[in-house]
Amino acid sequence: MHRWRHAEREVRVLQVIQPALVGLIDGTLSTLAPIFASAYIGGSRAALLVGLATALGAGISMGLSEGLSDDGTVTGRGNAAIRGVITGGATFLGGAGHSLPFLISNVSTALTVAYAVVAAELVIIAEVRYRFLSVSRARSLIQVTLGGALIAGVGFLVGHA
Repeated sequence: MHRWRHAEREVRVLQVIQPALVGLIDGTLSTLAPIFASAYIGGSRAALLVGLATALGAGISMGLSEGLSDDGTVTGRGNAAIRGVITGGATFLGGAGHSLPFLISNVSTALTVAYAVVAAELVIIAEVRYRFLSVSRARSLIQVTLGGALIAGVGFLVGHA
């Protein structure tokens, strides 16, 4: 942690922020369709279990993908295991965040809360992109919101098929 705080901004972005952002984006977006489809089909309990299973599976998958894709010596992206843990953990958090509202047994209420959580997650992603990747705030919000809406729409369509 001490080394990270005193590292150059570019190194921090490359070795910590970018892997965390990739995980957060993937966890937030890739889990939307299965969680919402299962909520419409099977109710809150199904959505909670599918959401947690998806978040865990995606976290493991993304952690392994990041950790095994580059050992860091060629690209300077830092320790592969640390990047894998960062990416996997952020992926899990992104997926678990909007799964937890399905602890509420009333699926309509749970969906309303989950939509609000997803909106907050998308704003956080946009803000991280704005702050650390120099993407304009408006452009970032539009990009992540459009992606989230498309994927949530898939969940809605499959859930109502």
